Amino acid sequence: ITDDPETQGTGKFQIEINGEWAMDKENSVVGTTRETGTQAAAIFSAGVRENIDLVLTTPYQWVEVRDQAGRAREDGIGDTVFEIKWRFFERSGWSFGLKPGVIIPTGNDEKGLGAGKVGYSASLISQMEREPWEFLVNLGYVRNENRLDERQDLWYASLAIEYEIVEGLELVGDIGIGTNTDKGPATDPAFLIVGLVYEVQESVDFALGVKYGLNEPETDLTVLPGVTYRF
Repeated sequence: ITDDPETQGTGKFQIEINGEWAMDKENSVVGTTRETGTQAAAIFSAGVRENIDLVLTTPYQWVEVRDQAGRAREDGIGDTVFEIKWRFFERSGWSFGLKPGVIIPTGNDEKGLGAGKVGYSASLISQMEREPWEFLVNLGYVRNENRLDERQDLWYASLAIEYEIVEGLELVGDIGIGTNTDKGPATDPAFLIVGLVYEVQESVDFALGVKYGLNEPETDLTVLPGVTYRF
């Protein structure tokens, strides 16, 4: 989840196909609610300058909720995100970037697949490289304009550590917290991810991670496979 400030370079491109399978269970006085969700997201990055990328993300979602009343299922395209990544500093293993974005309401908010309004986001991305280690920190804000009666001003912070086990194989740890979208007093959801990234060749990576919810508001368990192709 934590991004890095690296860019593709002028005239170069990257396609990421990321998957997500999530399971969350909540117990209450009226019974147990179990929600499962699957998402496939295509992320296209185009290098317009050595330090500037244009990034377009389009997800497709499948959601199922089971409770004492029965089962409900929805699926469809989610909200599309258009971002600009600008790496504005790079020296002695340190690099910093900014990533502003626009959230386009392509998802159906009546089905719970989108916000229903145009939103905005911005994040500050930092990276420190000390082989075989890499340290990444993200700080971000999302203006969550929506028709779902959710909180509009969302903040998040995350930290990732990458360790190269052998050439081409990295162990990754990622931890973060973000504002709860529920209005009123609420615990902010926090997560922990552990995973591996394998560079098959210079242009192709495979990744697999497992995300754990560290508190009640966060999704209990999420499996995160992905593949990246650069050209």
